[in-house]
Amino acid sequence: MRPPDKPRGRGVGEDAFDAFYTASVGRLIGQLYAMTGDLAEAQDVVQEAFVRAWQRRTELDLDGAPEAWVRTVAWRLAVSRWRRMRTALAFARRQGPPATVAPPDPHHVLLVQALRQIPEAQRRAVVLHHLCDLTVEQVAAETDCPVGTVKSQLSRGRAALARLLADTELGPRTTRQSEVRHG
Repeated sequence: MRPPDKPRGRGVGEDAFDAFYTASVGRLIGQLYAMTGDLAEAQDVVQEAFVRAWQRRTELDLDGAPEAWVRTVAWRLAVSRWRRMRTALAFARRQGPPATVAPPDPHHVLLVQALRQIPEAQRRAVVLHHLCDLTVEQVAAETDCPVGTVKSQLSRGRAALARLLADTELGPRTTRQSEVRHG
């Protein structure tokens, strides 16, 4: 059954369309779920079909078969999505397996873990200044904070990071060097 290019009829007002939607949406989702085997997909395509019906509501005839029209449009949308997905998967298969990615550097992991433990404002200031190479003035402009506040956040953030990283490979070199000399 092919839906007409344009539903025929005398048109449907907003209240009548709302009543049609309320009465049939659950049933249509159930039907499309049975057809597709995927509830989320069924919900998506039925909603899209109702959007298209809404756009044509002035031409829709509730005495005809509007539910069949919506169901057919929803089914065609599901088939189109399935075809697009199949094409995308075929393309991905032709590309072969993804390249092997090296694991993150252990120092990077330690730094990220430490950054996650400091307050967000300090973390943002430290990252913008030290990793993005922004000046204090540029950090202040980007974060919409006074320069003095940025300086304070940087100072507190660096101090917090120093405490968090003290017992790691990223701790102060003077501590490690003195341990080596005295150890």
